[in-house]
Amino acid sequence: MNAIETIELTKRYGKRLAVDRLNLTVGKGEVFGFLGPNGAGKTTTIAMLLGLVRPTKGQAIVLGHDVQREPAEALRRVGAMIEAPAFYPYLSGADNLRVLARAGGIPAERVGQVLATVELSDRARDKVATYSQGMKQRLAIAAAMLPDPELIMLDEPTNGLDPAGTVEIRNLIRELAAGGRTILLCSHLLYEVEQLCSRVAILKEGKLIASGDVATLLRRGQGVRLRVQGDPGPAVSLLRTLSWVNSVTVQGDAILIDAPADRTAEINALLIRADIVVAEIGASHSSLEEFFLTVTKAE
Repeated sequence: MNAIETIELTKRYGKRLAVDRLNLTVGKGEVFGFLGPNGAGKTTTIAMLLGLVRPTKGQAIVLGHDVQREPAEALRRVGAMIEAPAFYPYLSGADNLRVLARAGGIPAERVGQVLATVELSDRARDKVATYSQGMKQRLAIAAAMLPDPELIMLDEPTNGLDPAGTVEIRNLIRELAAGGRTILLCSHLLYEVEQLCSRVAILKEGKLIASGDVATLLRRGQGVRLRVQGDPGPAVSLLRTLSWVNSVTVQGDAILIDAPADRTAEINALLIRADIVVAEIGASHSSLEEFFLTVTKAE
């Protein structure tokens, strides 16, 4: 059974199609990256998964239950942090969580447990008004942990944090994942997603335009990188005549070739025959950020 499955999930606001026939699966126990430009439909999708927004059509299935037909069963073991965390600033961190636990029918002892998980036990009695932004983010994750969830949805959990705070949250997400929980992570920090997630899905204008294992997607963006001795111009001109080369660009002293990496030896032999001395050649692997920019622009 998947942690999340959407079937032709669609949401329309008047003439605007926010989510367009989304088919998505997130397996149990994985950290799944949910990506897209601003306005792509990510937050609307999460809102439908949490039962906060009713789909125009299609299904959202969470932990084996249809969210619209069985909301209590679907969301009983789900925690979520959506957008900026909001707490009572005049209450302590612990008291804020007690309010949420009481409202959700959650045993009071969970408050101390989740504060320990996010390493806020020593500040539990301090007013939230005295917390740094990073501490507020950790408190928000603690709130999401109150129901002891199997599935946690995190929307921009490192938003507004300095580098040290970002590293803290990133390490916390790793710890939660190591405990076997499923995590759906929305983040605009693609380097962070590449480090944390095994699979990703990319939305644009409500449509799913790419999904799969991070390693597999990055292989799709693989090319060839080389350096030659002397003027790179002749090599660039020669490479641009090849029908299976999509593009050739010069970046500093390197030539970047958009072509299958398994043709590296062929490229090398071609340049040697043309009396071009190759100083260095090998496969070039794109980052998730480069892949993201490529597919969102292409679409």
